[in-house]
Amino acid sequence: MQSKILLLLLFCMIALIARAQNDTTLKFTDLQKDSSVKVDSVKKDTSAVRNLGDPAPPLRVREWIKGTPVTSFEKGKVYVVEFWATWCAPCVASMPHLSALARKYKGRVTFSAVSVHEDRGTRGATAEKLKAFVEGMGNKMDFNVASQDTSFTVRDWLEAYHRDYIPATFVVDGQGRVAWIGHPLKLDTVLKKIIKNTWDIEAESSRRKYADSSQKYLEILDDTVASLVRHYKGKYSDLNDLGFPDSTLMVVEKMVKQEPKLKYAPWTAKYTFTALLRADPNKAYEFGKQAMASPYAWYAYTSIIDDIKDDSRKLTTPKEIYLLGAECYQAKIDRSPPYSSIDDMAKLHHEMADWYRRGGDKVKAIAAEKKAIKLWEKELKTVKKVLE
Repeated sequence: MQSKILLLLLFCMIALIARAQNDTTLKFTDLQKDSSVKVDSVKKDTSAVRNLGDPAPPLRVREWIKGTPVTSFEKGKVYVVEFWATWCAPCVASMPHLSALARKYKGRVTFSAVSVHEDRGTRGATAEKLKAFVEGMGNKMDFNVASQDTSFTVRDWLEAYHRDYIPATFVVDGQGRVAWIGHPLKLDTVLKKIIKNTWDIEAESSRRKYADSSQKYLEILDDTVASLVRHYKGKYSDLNDLGFPDSTLMVVEKMVKQEPKLKYAPWTAKYTFTALLRADPNKAYEFGKQAMASPYAWYAYTSIIDDIKDDSRKLTTPKEIYLLGAECYQAKIDRSPPYSSIDDMAKLHHEMADWYRRGGDKVKAIAAEKKAIKLWEKELKTVKKVLE
């Protein structure tokens, strides 16, 4: 880990020197500020955490909304604890799969889902809305459901095991140990082995420690890129300020050359695409397509749309860039959660239609607009029924 930290600091200094050479307004105090933030982050990320094989922490929740409360983990029984949120599309999409597993292993495995971070989403659910949501899911959430205790749940589980994102599935084995942590869609094979007592916790623990440190390392580098190049983007309010895209690309190139996995990380990809839009739209299009096919695709869709909107205020956007943005709209629509409002979906189709039109694809523009109109008509009928 020490070698990685030293390498990170070296990246920072190289990029900062490059930045200073290209920006004569940069002050020495700015260099000190940028480099110290990242060192602090590294120190925090090296703190001790709980490991696989440790006894499961108590499951302290605020309220059990559905099913039978789990007050303790009994020896000889296997438990699955799922952490999710109503605003988390992948979480909601995984619920039918978890329900199928809960029915398959009924009597052998106890499944529970705990809602967390409801205050982070733009449509975060209140206690009443959470209950209504769970009720509306019906047999798609065919297991116990609870809401987090704001003082303990996230701290005891997600933070203690450095699980920074949801959905997050924990499996507690028959000895009361946390045996596995991962995505619910990867639960099947693991659960079979845990039930049969053939699961190797030590091997999984070693693998996870390496994966976590690697992922944290990339996150830190990605944040470093953002810290170093955001000064080059230009002022949003000044339509004549295009910033310094060449400087951005130079810093990114140096960082990615040393760590290739960084190329499509959220911040790195965002600033790369923005810079390419201003320096070479053809390369921006190629990079955007690659980012959409990367492991960070979901971030890319939103980022590309936002960047095209921002730059269209300052530059003439080529047709192929609008078509790229339209593809991102379609990807967002395809991956929207089932509980998305009709009005929101209609707006996405309408905006997508506009970009297909600007890109010169009239056929797709008309098709998207028709879908938007149908959705708004459906919304209107719903409103009329409510008023009646």
